[in-house]
Amino acid sequence: MGKANFAVFVDLENVGAKESMLRYIIEKVKIRGDILLGKVYGYTDRYSDLKQCLLSNTFSVVPSLRYGKCQKNNLDIQLVIDAMEVAYRNSLIDSFCIVSGDSDYQPLVAKLKSMGKHVLGISRSEAASEIFINACNEFIFLENVAVKRPAVKKGRAKENNVGDGDVNELVTQVITILEDQDEEQMYASELKDTLTRLRPDFSERNYGCATFGKLMAVLADKAPKLRVWTDQSSLMVGLSTADAQQSPKLDKTNWLPAFTQALERFKNDGFDRVNPSILKATIQADYPDFDEKQIGFKRFSDVMKALEKQKLLVVEMDEAHTMLLKIC
Repeated sequence: MGKANFAVFVDLENVGAKESMLRYIIEKVKIRGDILLGKVYGYTDRYSDLKQCLLSNTFSVVPSLRYGKCQKNNLDIQLVIDAMEVAYRNSLIDSFCIVSGDSDYQPLVAKLKSMGKHVLGISRSEAASEIFINACNEFIFLENVAVKRPAVKKGRAKENNVGDGDVNELVTQVITILEDQDEEQMYASELKDTLTRLRPDFSERNYGCATFGKLMAVLADKAPKLRVWTDQSSLMVGLSTADAQQSPKLDKTNWLPAFTQALERFKNDGFDRVNPSILKATIQADYPDFDEKQIGFKRFSDVMKALEKQKLLVVEMDEAHTMLLKIC
C-alpha cells in the first residue's frame, strides 16, 4: 500500500457541517496517506463545534461572508483557484480530495488528472453529480463513510492495562483500515504507520504491549475477524473469512427492524435523503448474504415500496431522474 500526500478541500455545505462527518472524512483520507494541506469553505461562527477538529488537523478556513445571491459560486471559484495554485506550486502533493458533488468541479478534476494527480471525491449521494463521480479517480459516498463501525466481542484483552473500551476502539479502527484497502492483507509495519497518521499519540505500550506484534496478537484474540501471521519473516495482518458462514441473515420475520435501524442511523447522522443503492449496500454490510428474494420480494424497488407503505420513507426522483429515498 503506497502512501499519498493529500490536499483536502471541503465544501462545508455538502458535508452538513457536522463534526462526526468531518472526522470520518479526515480518517478516510489519512488511511490513504498524509494530509499536507486542508481547507474548508463556507465557515461561519455557527460551525464553532468544528474548531477543535480543524485546528488539530491543521485545516484553514475560508469564511462565508454573505453578500448578494452568488456567495456559493464565489466559494466554488475560490476552491478551484486554491486547488490549482497548490497543484502548480506544491510538488509534494500528489493527491487531492474534493468534498463536494457539484458537476462544476469536473474541469478542475480533469486538469488535476492531466497533471498526474490522483483525485478522491467525497459527497452525499443526493448532492453528487454523476459527471463529478465518474470524473474522479476514486469516489466515496458520505453515507458510506459514516456507516456503523464493525462490532467486536467483549472481554478482557491479554496484557491490556487500559480500559476495555480503548481496545475495542482500536480493534474497530484496524478493521476499518483493512476493509478500506484493495488487498485483503497488509504488512504490520504499514498498518502501524497508518495508525500513527490517524492517532499521532499511538503507541503499543499504551496497551501494555512491548511490541506492535504482541499488540496485534491481542487484537486478533479479541476479534475473530482479524488474523495475524508471519510470511517470510514479515508480520502480516488481514481479515479472516472464516466467520462469513456465521453472519446473521435476514428473512421475512426480521427484515423490517433491520431496515428501520439502518434508516435511523442515516437520519441520526444528518442525512435526510439517501440513494437506494447506498441503503442496500449498508444492509449487505450487516447481512452479507442479503437478497430481496429472501424476504419475499422480487426486486429491491419492491422493498422500497413496502418501506414507503410503512411510512419509513418517501420515494422521490431528482432533476436527473435519479431515485432518492427521503427518510421520514
